[in-house]
Amino acid sequence: MEWLDSMKQMQVQKLLDTNVYTEQYGLQLSAKDTELLLQERTAALKDARRVEFGEGIITEIIRVFCDSEYITQDDYVEYLIRLQEIFYLYKNEMEDEITDAELLNFMKEQFETVCYGDLDYLETTCLEVFSQAVRAGYREYRKTDGKHIYARLDEVKRWDRELYMEVLKELCWR
Repeated sequence: MEWLDSMKQMQVQKLLDTNVYTEQYGLQLSAKDTELLLQERTAALKDARRVEFGEGIITEIIRVFCDSEYITQDDYVEYLIRLQEIFYLYKNEMEDEITDAELLNFMKEQFETVCYGDLDYLETTCLEVFSQAVRAGYREYRKTDGKHIYARLDEVKRWDRELYMEVLKELCWR
């Protein structure tokens, strides 16, 4: 038991140490927040039927997502918990074919661009499309470490500036 307690304290300290980096973005974790994150990590791993050694993915999630314009101090811990759950879910969905960095890069890029901070859209649309492609043998993401690939897979027509300007001109000339 003493070993487990010291391991937990070490994990708590690692999470608290991320504050040195995240404070520049106005984000801080309290000791209570770190306890909650570790509890949620255990639950997420159990739900995903995964085993993880060491500090886990949460410190990397913090590093990657802390500069997001969509995450504020008020919802910081909630976002971290949800991102952690989504990460483990899609590691499984992609049958561990993708590295942690590739998945995090993909998640962050879509979160900031296509999803505009919407975790539901990230999970149920972007990552679902990507995971289907990965399971079907798509490997182009390896060339870019998971970046700049969603446009090739996306089936949803996005906003088009030229089309917008065309429609605006038509409306103005009426």
